[in-house]
Amino acid sequence: MKSLAIGLLFLLLSACSPTVATPSSPTPTGQNISPTAPVGEYLLRWADEFDLPDGSPPDPAKWNYSVGGHGWGNGELQYYTDRLENARIENGMLVIKAMEEDYLGRHYTSARLNTMVKGAWKYGRIEIRARLPATQGIWPAFWMLPALARYGNWPASGEIDIMELVGKEPGRVYGTLHYGNPHTWVSGHYDLPDGQTFADDFHVFALEWEPTAFRWYVDEHQYFAAHEWFTSKEGASYPAPFDQEFYLIINVAVGGYWPGNPDATSVFPQSMYVDYVRVYQKPSP
Repeated sequence: MKSLAIGLLFLLLSACSPTVATPSSPTPTGQNISPTAPVGEYLLRWADEFDLPDGSPPDPAKWNYSVGGHGWGNGELQYYTDRLENARIENGMLVIKAMEEDYLGRHYTSARLNTMVKGAWKYGRIEIRARLPATQGIWPAFWMLPALARYGNWPASGEIDIMELVGKEPGRVYGTLHYGNPHTWVSGHYDLPDGQTFADDFHVFALEWEPTAFRWYVDEHQYFAAHEWFTSKEGASYPAPFDQEFYLIINVAVGGYWPGNPDATSVFPQSMYVDYVRVYQKPSP
């Protein structure tokens, strides 16, 4: 999720794709896993399977709400709330719903959740299994910011975008690193084949983060890797700023400099369905 518009201008040339309405009746995996369940050489360290009763808010022991409607540095149109209407548990999933409605001076509402103070990690494999919304002007994201910002204000302390989609490109997701001052980024994308969209079904979006490497995956297909970055803080050396703990963020934005605003083709409400979020790390030597 880009924190400032300047880092997004390179993506404005992307071709538009048809609007896709979110289908109904999604189903989760129904798979609850052991806290020690391995994935390759990784061990599960933290997870939310969203198995609370229907109508519950997200687990307050794991998630905080970001609340407000000031555009979030990106020209976004929504007001992020802490209401059940915008974020709740349904059928063993987290549902973040973006709605077109007048609310505290804004014309859209949605939700943005984070694990600040409650969960932060350095290195590992981070996964989300989700089905994404898709309509002009929608912008779902799963991303990370530094817990302490040891190297200065954004972007000097880094940002890790595990998955982003803009509604005008419903079959494409992006993975990106932001860092440095002046702002610098590296980014890759993955396209579904045969006209499929990420609103059609669930997919697993994963990031593997090591001291000198990042690797992005969709359904275990690696589509991008990054090995070089820097920070502008005097005296700090590689692999800074990505040598500190980062916390998780899940949100669905409406409008903004990158996705553009909703138009006459846009369909609301739009929902992001999250089956699980899992954080794995390698065992200590």
